Amino acid sequence: MADRVHPSHSPSVSADSQPASPQDSSVVPKPPLPPSSEKPVPPPGTYVIKIPKDQVYRVPPPENARRYDQYTRRKHRRSRCCCCFSWLIGILFILVVFLAIAAGVLYLVFRPEEPKYSIENIAVRGINLTSPSSTAAMSPVFNVTVKADNPNDKIGIRYLKDSSAEVFYKDARLCNGALPAFYQPSNNVTVFGTALRGDGIELRSEVRRALLEAQTKRRVPLTVRIRAPVKIKVGSVKTWKITVKVNCHMTVNELTARAKIVSKRCNYDVDLW
Repeated sequence: MADRVHPSHSPSVSADSQPASPQDSSVVPKPPLPPSSEKPVPPPGTYVIKIPKDQVYRVPPPENARRYDQYTRRKHRRSRCCCCFSWLIGILFILVVFLAIAAGVLYLVFRPEEPKYSIENIAVRGINLTSPSSTAAMSPVFNVTVKADNPNDKIGIRYLKDSSAEVFYKDARLCNGALPAFYQPSNNVTVFGTALRGDGIELRSEVRRALLEAQTKRRVPLTVRIRAPVKIKVGSVKTWKITVKVNCHMTVNELTARAKIVSKRCNYDVDLW
């Protein structure tokens, strides 16, 4: 028996799959595909952060605006302060230079000289160191004669009230009082006296013994302290109040009305303010 041969099933070839011949003018080329609507994919190694639209600001938020305004105000205030400080330093420097020049001119014109002070005489009453009672109170009186010398040609000195004068033996004050108020013209020497009083002065026993021993040796050390407020007059111009401080260290032979100054050394200072 002969084998039966079946024909193989091959797929039918459609007209679209057949290649078009060059002579076939009815074939129309396909139009290009439109661009893809998908977003481009970022390159590897980058991050994409998505922020909601309600959190994207075109202007600073109110709290940031207030902070920025405060910062700018502080900055402007600091700049103004620095500018004012620089102006103040400059003005002070100019004033100092001007005062220095004025002081130099005044010195060259008037040639001021220092006044001189000294104690010319001293008389003591009311001190009795031989009293039977070693604790008896004393009321001494010191009549002090002061010499003031003003050697300046164009400068006068006006001595004001509220002056003070004191006499000390070591650290014990024996009496106190004030100087007279007067005006001393230029190139003038004025000698004036003042009475200094002590009321109910009680000396310690060791101080009394030392004072008695010094008087026995006829060398009693005393210190006279004077504080006098004055005003300097140059022409018709008067200065502010200046305090003259005089300290005279002296030695007298006895504490009586016939006391004589054995030695003395006076120095003085001035408080300009």
